[in-house]
Amino acid sequence: MSHPKPFSMIREFHLADWFTLCNAFCGVGALFAVMTYLQTQDVVHLYFACGLIPLALLFDVLDGRIARWRQQSSAMGRELDSLADVISFGVAPAVIAYGCGMQGLYDRIVLVFFVACGVSRLARYNITAEKLAEGGDKVQYFEGTPIPTSIVLVGMMAWAAAEGALNEQMWLGVNVLFGFQLHPLVLVFAISGSLMISRIKIPKL
Repeated sequence: MSHPKPFSMIREFHLADWFTLCNAFCGVGALFAVMTYLQTQDVVHLYFACGLIPLALLFDVLDGRIARWRQQSSAMGRELDSLADVISFGVAPAVIAYGCGMQGLYDRIVLVFFVACGVSRLARYNITAEKLAEGGDKVQYFEGTPIPTSIVLVGMMAWAAAEGALNEQMWLGVNVLFGFQLHPLVLVFAISGSLMISRIKIPKL
């Protein structure tokens, strides 16, 4: 009877996979930083959360380049990359927005929509890449804006934090509809999510 070896799965990781994990670590670190901000109201933690997302993007770019350089791309690596992207460029930006003050009921619905669009975009990306790989054709383009474009939204949140435009001072103010709050600024997340699930053709670089 064979016994499972400890860390056997980790031994199967390629170099690119470790960079992908660093992407995920940055995303989770951003979540913890937002939680700390909500506890302490020390805005430096919000800056830290926003700063980790560009770092996650750097790791996301590097893992692809390393995989191509070493010719070690795999289905596992692709799935790992998607899961990391969901955390760093989907969940983390939504939580950062929540930490900045988009905490009304309608805000939350929009932020959930944004994350759901990101997940759907990545699922479509994986299916498209898999089909084209089976056919032996090079991927020329993908549909919908890539989920890492959410870094623009994170930059906006960092700018708002620097300007003190948080909570009640948030840009564009706050509206109350049927007793629940809506910060109009959250609609940029709705636009970003809609673009991700659109049929816009994005050339693959």
